[in-house]
Amino acid sequence: MPSPRSPLSRLFTVLLAGVLAGLVLAVAALPSGLLGGFAARAALGAYADLPDALRTPAQPQRSYLYANDGTTLITTFYDVNRTDVSLDEIAPVMRQAIIAAEDRRFYSHGGADLRGIARALVANVKGGGTEQGGSTLTMQYVRNVLKTDPNRTAEQRQAATEQTVGRKLQEIRYANALEQSLSKDEILNRYLNIAYFGSGAYGVAAASQRYFGKAPADLTLGEAALLAGLVQSPEAYSPIDGDLDQALARRAYVLDAMAETGAITAQQAAAAKAQAQAPTLRPTAQPNGCTATAEGHDDWGFFCDYLRRWWLTQPAFGSTPEEREQALRRGGYRVVTTLDPKIQETAQEQATKVYGYGNKRALPIAAVEPGTGRVLAMAVNRHYSLDANPAGQANHPNTVNPLISGGASVDGYQAGSTFKMFTMLAALEAGKPLSTGFDAPSRLPTRYASDDEGNCDGTWCPANANPQWMDGYRMMWDGFGRSVNTYFVWLAEQVGEDKVVEMAQRLGITFRADSDAAFARDHAADWGAFTLGVAATTPLDLANAYATVAAEGTYCTPLPVVSVTTPDGGTVDVGQPECRRVLDPDVARAATDAARCPVGQQSEFGQCNGGTATAVDRIVGRPVAGKTGSSERNATETFVGYTPQVAVAGIAANPDDVTDLVGSAVQAKVIDAVARTIRTAVTGKPVRDFTAPSRALVGDPQRPQPPRRTEPDRREQREDRELPSDVLRWLRERG
Repeated sequence: MPSPRSPLSRLFTVLLAGVLAGLVLAVAALPSGLLGGFAARAALGAYADLPDALRTPAQPQRSYLYANDGTTLITTFYDVNRTDVSLDEIAPVMRQAIIAAEDRRFYSHGGADLRGIARALVANVKGGGTEQGGSTLTMQYVRNVLKTDPNRTAEQRQAATEQTVGRKLQEIRYANALEQSLSKDEILNRYLNIAYFGSGAYGVAAASQRYFGKAPADLTLGEAALLAGLVQSPEAYSPIDGDLDQALARRAYVLDAMAETGAITAQQAAAAKAQAQAPTLRPTAQPNGCTATAEGHDDWGFFCDYLRRWWLTQPAFGSTPEEREQALRRGGYRVVTTLDPKIQETAQEQATKVYGYGNKRALPIAAVEPGTGRVLAMAVNRHYSLDANPAGQANHPNTVNPLISGGASVDGYQAGSTFKMFTMLAALEAGKPLSTGFDAPSRLPTRYASDDEGNCDGTWCPANANPQWMDGYRMMWDGFGRSVNTYFVWLAEQVGEDKVVEMAQRLGITFRADSDAAFARDHAADWGAFTLGVAATTPLDLANAYATVAAEGTYCTPLPVVSVTTPDGGTVDVGQPECRRVLDPDVARAATDAARCPVGQQSEFGQCNGGTATAVDRIVGRPVAGKTGSSERNATETFVGYTPQVAVAGIAANPDDVTDLVGSAVQAKVIDAVARTIRTAVTGKPVRDFTAPSRALVGDPQRPQPPRRTEPDRREQREDRELPSDVLRWLRERG
């Protein structure tokens, strides 16, 4: 039923109709052969003058993000819900239905059906409204392109639908020009990919999915007829958001029209009408953006957000962040990401077992592939959501802050003794072998002035957390395995604290906190506590730094994509790892040999004699290395572990309150969570061992005979005997 119209609107229609009718009726009276020649001459040379969007369509399409298997959909990005498909991906009944509904003479006219226009104008003048449409599919295509072209101004897009004689004549001229250069099937395909079908669906692929949850190739006769009936008035006829009765009436009209054109029989039309008065709709809303990931997987949003931030830095998608954002939302890309659903599932499960979604404390976990930098998982006990939180809960259970990767307002968290890796690497690079020994005292006076509680005669003097187990003559193996503070502060003094800071930066540690960045820039040589992990970092940075060691000194920029494909099948050159050598392979191998000690394994040279994360060996069950870290007063607890195939880091912290101390009891749970994530990541992959370092970086590992103890120190046999009884019980329950 035509919509009510104002007297002024009717008057305008009549006047416009009169002007066009005079022109069109005169032309329509010409013999058909002469008419065809007239149209051809009118369009001669016009194709080259067409707007770029008509010659080379660049209509907005949504981009799809998939997991690394290429099939698991993470989410989509779009301003306009649209995806192009080829004509052979559209059911023949859909093609027949749209022609019957909108342009029965499509295959016989030259772009503008002048007799059809005249007939429609006369009918509309008599009816005082828009009883019939005179625009061909080609003319409708022209109008749709021009009114949605993202490269045109808002005023130009609006002008494409103005009710003026000039605009209509231009539309006819453009349509004729297109018909001289494109086949009918090409025009039909373009039309079906741009037409608006209501409920936010542009193009037949989006419409098929939106209304019926299926591909356009699978549309039935009744479904195709319903969709074809929508284009005349998409919002009013939409069976989801509009008037279902009108949608059914239009469907019946299209079925009858198909029978009249011979596309189907009258019996088929009647059967389709009777089959279902109310069509079987399966409304499917397409996700849009990182807060609309697949149902039950809002944890994927943190990875999605990291990818989007990465995308906005890539020149391949535009010269400015704004252009790159537009490319993501309108470019129709197929993005296969690096996210591994199985590893992500384990990491998320482990993070939420340590702390629940509603806990103010968090365990962000990141997994990275050594040698490529591909980010395999990003998990945390939070929902990636804009939903409101209960009063007083800033970031839980819902947040969109990058708690795992850092950025925006997130500087990161102190990772404690995991930074001793950078001191060891700097020392090895300076020529100090793994056997470099030092009689580590309980407290070590340094050259740095300090008036803090526990200073030694006005100087900073760090202490060992467990003097009985840590003090004494240590080399890099057991200094690292037992996490001896005084050994590593001494070692940093030997090589220069600025060299340690530079090593951390070389391996990708980013100082996001202004105070850390300033100290690294201006006072690196005096940053004595740096080796104890006082600078803020993130699980992603830390995992990637240790992945560099696992890759024998090859640093790779963290990468969230495997491939990016354009709508026409081309490949954007952004999926290749960006790697460079930052360490001598032998230096990295030597560091890994010592990093076998903390996790309960043995170095190539038999020098491990205790570790702070010995349960890892049992959980992972293959060659593995890593390091624990506890910040001052156990404000945070960290573990990072790696094999040749994966590096995983987790940091327990309160993202909103650095004064909230997580406590030492959670360390075993963090270790367990990271180790189980590693196990999932390597399951099914061949067992790979680490390469032993050369003798040049081993030195002479002969130790002085230690003083005899009155009682044996059993902690070096099993470090977790010193853990609280409730933690030991928790570990036993976890197997």
